[in-house]
Amino acid sequence: MSNKISAEEALAVLRQSSLLHEGSEVEKAVERMAAEITAVLRDQNPIALCVMIGGLVPAGMLLPRLEFPLEIDYCHATRYRGATSGGELHWLARPQLDLKDRVVLIIDDILDEGHTLAQIIGDCRAQGARAVYTAVLANKLHDRRISGLKADFVGLDVADHYVFGAGMDYKGWFRNLNGIYAAPEQVDKGA
Repeated sequence: MSNKISAEEALAVLRQSSLLHEGSEVEKAVERMAAEITAVLRDQNPIALCVMIGGLVPAGMLLPRLEFPLEIDYCHATRYRGATSGGELHWLARPQLDLKDRVVLIIDDILDEGHTLAQIIGDCRAQGARAVYTAVLANKLHDRRISGLKADFVGLDVADHYVFGAGMDYKGWFRNLNGIYAAPEQVDKGA
């Protein structure tokens, strides 16, 4: 179910939104994540698996900072499909590299309730990955997450609002923004 809006409508939402994290904060968080990932995975020759489309911006910021041998692949699985609330997981592309006996680092934009990430982790394990790590730019703070699921590497915590920017979108728009924004309450609640 697509919930597409025009560029003008998207700009109206942006004008009403609150900046949660400036671009400089996002950059510092990515730099810290890179150091943490390097400390754990530098000798593992991992596959960095970018979750499209949201993981594109965080992966693009993070991967050049990981100065050790790795391969890059992607998967495309979504529950949102242009809407602001998730539904059933829809696979558009699974990883092309052989994950059997490999260490996988899944890179995504946000960990919210965790349904998408949990299914991607499960898919990697089903393909025989030796170990699966997760890196998310944003970790949404609430108590609706799948029990026991947490990211191994987290950039920034964000409040329990609909957030966008730095890879995350608002109805298909604004993944390209440097900062992370919270949608105004009336749209946050689905109005």
